Amino acid sequence: MNIHEYQAKALLRDCGAPVSDGRVVLKAEDAKTAAGALDGPLWVVKAQIHAGGRGKGHFKEASAGEKGGVRLTKSVGEAAEEALKMLGRTLVTHQSGEAGKVVNRVYIEDGSGIETELYLALLVDRQTSRISFVCSTEGGMDIEEVAASTPEKILSFSVDPATGYQGYHGRRVAFSLGLKGGQIKQCVKLMGQLYDLFVSKDMEMLEINPLIVTDSGDLKCLDAKMGFDGNALYRHADILALRDETEEDPKELAASKYDLNYIALDGEIGCMVNGAGLAMATMDIIKLYGAEPANFLDVGGGATKEKVTEAFKIITSDPNVKGILVNIFGGIMRCDVIAEGVIAAVKEVGLQVPLVVRLEGTNVEKGKEIINNSGLAVIAADDLKDGAQKIVKAVKG
Repeated sequence: MNIHEYQAKALLRDCGAPVSDGRVVLKAEDAKTAAGALDGPLWVVKAQIHAGGRGKGHFKEASAGEKGGVRLTKSVGEAAEEALKMLGRTLVTHQSGEAGKVVNRVYIEDGSGIETELYLALLVDRQTSRISFVCSTEGGMDIEEVAASTPEKILSFSVDPATGYQGYHGRRVAFSLGLKGGQIKQCVKLMGQLYDLFVSKDMEMLEINPLIVTDSGDLKCLDAKMGFDGNALYRHADILALRDETEEDPKELAASKYDLNYIALDGEIGCMVNGAGLAMATMDIIKLYGAEPANFLDVGGGATKEKVTEAFKIITSDPNVKGILVNIFGGIMRCDVIAEGVIAAVKEVGLQVPLVVRLEGTNVEKGKEIINNSGLAVIAADDLKDGAQKIVKAVKG
């Protein structure tokens, strides 16, 4: 689960990390009051969406010369005016895609004098199963671009969970960033605060880009992104309360309410599979035969008829779906349950696209019997290869 910048900065502020004072604006009429509560003399107005690259982004139907989603202003009135220009409009960035995201919230904060921009992140390293620090002197840029063009400018190292964070970890970050004097002590303290926050809140990623050295020589977190482990949210009611469902794909949101593992993709063939490994193999073989999957959908090993019905409804709600492949290898998951769920969903929402069903495993004969006696125009498949070929052929032509 991701949260907004202003929410992330509130968590940073609570743990003692240095951030600018700011106010969030949800309603246009509150913009001037929010800006007036800050000291100035500079006010930064930031669109709040779950996507990076806001400063370089653009609003749909923008006028010539209009700025992106991060704007520097020099008065309360100007800050309020820029906030009003952003609210309710669609901001497009390189991370949001061409559809963009509607700006429902704006954050106004005090401006900062910047001497140096740096990059810092904490994340879970899947190879070592440890928390890693990632830092670079190339702050303010896309870290992917830095990694591709100048990887030597990125330092990455993991923390042994047996020892946890130690002062030498912070000093290693400080030296790699070229910090000096009192900045090193600030860095050691800040890294410890961020590490403790990361662990205590079950984060998956914490990115500070940029981490700045101000014109007075102090460190400050100028931007912040946080992602949390969805499986641990039951332990963090305070974090779960920060969820902004308007920033999430409606189909993915609906799937989460039924404990379905669903991720929307850009293809034309909808997939309903049990097991993450089989789901990935299904997507691969669809691509092998010349088409693109429209989603990743794992109904899990203990799916009920109701879950399968909801999964089918989510797939068919995607206007890009031109065909559906159901691929079930029943172990714990019974083929007859899948068949009943598919039949119930088709009867409820209708079937406007080709449907190929491959069933194998527990109660497979009963499952096939249910489908064969349903009266539906279902294409049967003998195995995964056969199913992929048939759905691609049906969609292509």
